[in-house]
Amino acid sequence: MSPDSVLKLYRTMQIIRQTEEELARCHQRGLVHGACHTYVGQEAIATAVCAHLNPADSVFSTHRGHGHALAKGLAPQDLMAELFGRVSGCSRGRGGSMHLFAPEIGMMGTSGIVGPCILQACGGGYSSKILGNGTVAVAFFGDGAVNNGAFHEGLNMASIWKLPVLFVCENNQFATEVPFSYASGIPEVGRRAASYGMEGVELDGNDVIAVSQAAEAAVRRARAGAGPTLLECRTYRTRAHSEGMGDFTYRTREDVEFWKTRCPLLKLRADFPELAAQFAAIDAEVSQLVSESRTRAEADQPPRAEDAATHVYSVTRPAAGAPVVEPDPGSRVATWSQAVLEALAGEMSSNPAIFVMGEGIGKRGGNFVTTKGLYELHGADRLCDTPICERGFVGLACGAGMTGTRPVIDFMFADFVLDSVGEIINQIAKMQYMSCGRLKMPVLLRGCIGVGHSAATHHSGSYYSMYGAVPGLRVAVPSNAYDAKGLLLRALRCEDPVMFLEHRELLSLKTAVPTEHYEIEFGRGRIVRAGTDLTVVALARMVHLVQQQAEQLQRDGISVEIIDPRTVSPLDTDLILQSVEKTGRLLIVEETPAAFGLGAEVAARVADAGFDSLDAPIRRVSGVFAPTPYSPSLEAAVVPSIEQIVLAVRQLMQE
Repeated sequence: MSPDSVLKLYRTMQIIRQTEEELARCHQRGLVHGACHTYVGQEAIATAVCAHLNPADSVFSTHRGHGHALAKGLAPQDLMAELFGRVSGCSRGRGGSMHLFAPEIGMMGTSGIVGPCILQACGGGYSSKILGNGTVAVAFFGDGAVNNGAFHEGLNMASIWKLPVLFVCENNQFATEVPFSYASGIPEVGRRAASYGMEGVELDGNDVIAVSQAAEAAVRRARAGAGPTLLECRTYRTRAHSEGMGDFTYRTREDVEFWKTRCPLLKLRADFPELAAQFAAIDAEVSQLVSESRTRAEADQPPRAEDAATHVYSVTRPAAGAPVVEPDPGSRVATWSQAVLEALAGEMSSNPAIFVMGEGIGKRGGNFVTTKGLYELHGADRLCDTPICERGFVGLACGAGMTGTRPVIDFMFADFVLDSVGEIINQIAKMQYMSCGRLKMPVLLRGCIGVGHSAATHHSGSYYSMYGAVPGLRVAVPSNAYDAKGLLLRALRCEDPVMFLEHRELLSLKTAVPTEHYEIEFGRGRIVRAGTDLTVVALARMVHLVQQQAEQLQRDGISVEIIDPRTVSPLDTDLILQSVEKTGRLLIVEETPAAFGLGAEVAARVADAGFDSLDAPIRRVSGVFAPTPYSPSLEAAVVPSIEQIVLAVRQLMQE
């Protein structure tokens, strides 16, 4: 290795070391408000790997990510300002030590949860494959992550699809305080690579030259299309798991002192004694840089309180308050399945960044014909059949959305995607907010909900109320083919993650649907039927049950207005309030149980903002608070019936 290359590696390691030591002192002074996970002792790994990356390559990291960010090119001042909670921090004060974002330099974020970075790096690799841009994605993670399901699912996906990904395990021998020797059935991480059919290398993680050579070869293989590599870099952190934590209940002072003698900076100096003067000059230059960075970061201002809720969602189209004209349905009739397939097919033809993942969505065309015929048009990369690993491919979708593609995840049944709920709530939903809008999250998650056909408890869930409580997610639950097409087209063009839930009992129902492109804005409900005596708010299949009896109720002198919110989040509260102001009565009908559901939210909003309009108490008809049973007689007993809805309407009219 040339002297210039050695000096560059040394300078990066010294920047990491001195920045971390300064942050440790700042933590003692109270400048760091939360956790501070330093990278002291492990500097060689991030330095060596990132030396072979370019700005377009993406890095996904874990809670001990300071070194990765600095090695990728983050300025020490930007890191310090983040930990000080300043507005000039790399995450604008929203992340602190565990959540570092600098997408401008390919630092795609660090996570306080162990494992997601592995899946997100797969997404970065999949984007590279779809876009053909030659980029490489890197996941840095500790030894604790290799016993997490994300490790298995991520490495398996990367292997079968030959993704350009480097998996870099920084085996510092402890997952917080649990020794790897206890937590793993085998002592080596690197040899696990063979089980996934990929290259695996075991390295001294404190030897920056050895790691650099292995990383260079791995990056070269990835760019050449030869697939992923697992690097196990054995190292040791010589400071506590997090500053201020006790350190010697699970390891000894003697062990720490021994590992300090194996410091990667000392080793490099010893290997190149002829560069001693240059090393000393770098030490002094970096010392001044770090000192000035700390001074400037400390002097900066905290974020404004009024910005605390910005960037939860992207800027919507059209601007808020602008009139939206939905097209006339016309005379062409289509089923729900036909309408949404038409929408997806059109967008895939016009936007090559869209790809679909799911089980059986390739040649088979999906369990509910959601992708029928698209495989023949677009091939296996854009219509990608997956292993049964929902957490894996949903986590991949997050990384793909961050790196320039638009994934559509078809999870078949809403129950299945619960295996990935952590990736949805902790990662996908929060990514735009944590990056201050610099990362977009155009991820569409779609699948079937609802009770019917004796599908029993693991194929009948809905869960839209749960997702509606998550900031950052859009949740659409249409009731007919016209709305389904317009909402799906909106989802395929917006920059927010969308949970698109389709009641399977409605997939074959026909509705007039325009052939042209049209979008329905999220948060705009629909008056299904105008009325004057009572407002019924219903969703999905329940809309149809109410409609079936509306004419009979009209003949009996009860004029029912039916409101279909169409989206749970955002919820069109204004439309509901306007209806209640006219009718004075409100009935909410849901297939799901009442507890903590959409009905409770609607009732609370109307009670708060429309109480003076009410002439009677708000009433609800909901499913039974129980799992969904199999037998038809039991199944029918846990969902609202037409008779129950009609009785509730009549009773409410008498109050």
